[in-house]
Amino acid sequence: MMSNKKKTKVLMLFSSPYHRPRGYDYKIEFADPDNMYTENDVHQALLANGYDVSLLGIYNDVSLLLEEIKENRPDLIFNMAEVFNDRSYYEKNMAALLEMINIPYTGATSENIFICNNKGLTKQILSYHRIKNPNFHIFYRGRRVWLPKKLTLPVVIKPLNEEASRGISQASIADKEEAVFERVKFIHQNMNMDAIAEEYIEGREFYITIMGNRRLTVLPARELKFGDLPEDSRIATYKAKWDDEYRERWGIKSVYANNFSDGVWEEICDVCKRAYRALNMKSYLRFDIRVTPDNKVYIIEPNANPCIAKIDEVAQSAEKVGISYQQLIKRIVDFALIR
Repeated sequence: MMSNKKKTKVLMLFSSPYHRPRGYDYKIEFADPDNMYTENDVHQALLANGYDVSLLGIYNDVSLLLEEIKENRPDLIFNMAEVFNDRSYYEKNMAALLEMINIPYTGATSENIFICNNKGLTKQILSYHRIKNPNFHIFYRGRRVWLPKKLTLPVVIKPLNEEASRGISQASIADKEEAVFERVKFIHQNMNMDAIAEEYIEGREFYITIMGNRRLTVLPARELKFGDLPEDSRIATYKAKWDDEYRERWGIKSVYANNFSDGVWEEICDVCKRAYRALNMKSYLRFDIRVTPDNKVYIIEPNANPCIAKIDEVAQSAEKVGISYQQLIKRIVDFALIR
């Protein structure tokens, strides 16, 4: 006998690099392995889970979303909108709009995104909760640039509100005062953003995914191996993360982590759970962390709504413990429905 159970209507909302009308299928873009591969992965998994899926790409016109909801109101929005009008700064605004519409949506809340995408605010919250993170100083545009005594060189200088390692290169590492001022000036003038300097933490770099609301699951760690990069240049630059040719040239790769000293994995889990709760997360998040040679665990930064492509860290960590990609996407949907 056939089931009459109504399919859950899911609107998959994502950032489009250009304006397209409602009803555009994005088949060409999804089929391109170098283009919208994450969106394609999620779309296929949503269909495989039996949801009734609609697609909506947003470039710079939110009226498309309002029209879609008015005419075809979904039960849930799978939110992948990270950029609006070419600005990642508006990611939190998109989530806030979904909150006003009052339809369950996946991933981080607007509050989560605002906090996690402001590196200074994140560090202040973690410090308040006595969770180790690098000493830092914020250089706001239009104010005097000076180097406080509390900062020990070398430091890593980043845009204050940016993600995916945008604006981070080997020039971001500064071990002299002049280099600090030069990089801060670059971020202020060329990127038109405030800057933050963080003390460089020597050690192994790990990516830790946590999922859940009340009961938290820590997925197996992934480690970024820096290959042949010099000891004083080992940071996750934009090229180290996204440029395949650069990664191959230097032998940079991401692998499942192992060889932890006694008690270190337990310490990582404890620190990351405490940080997740301190940031009031209720879905999923990826922490970038460093573990020093003397086994101290530092949170470098949190990533709200991290990449969930099949080839990226979150899905690979889930797969390691038997959570298939299709199951991962269903979990993300379920978290939104019960939140």
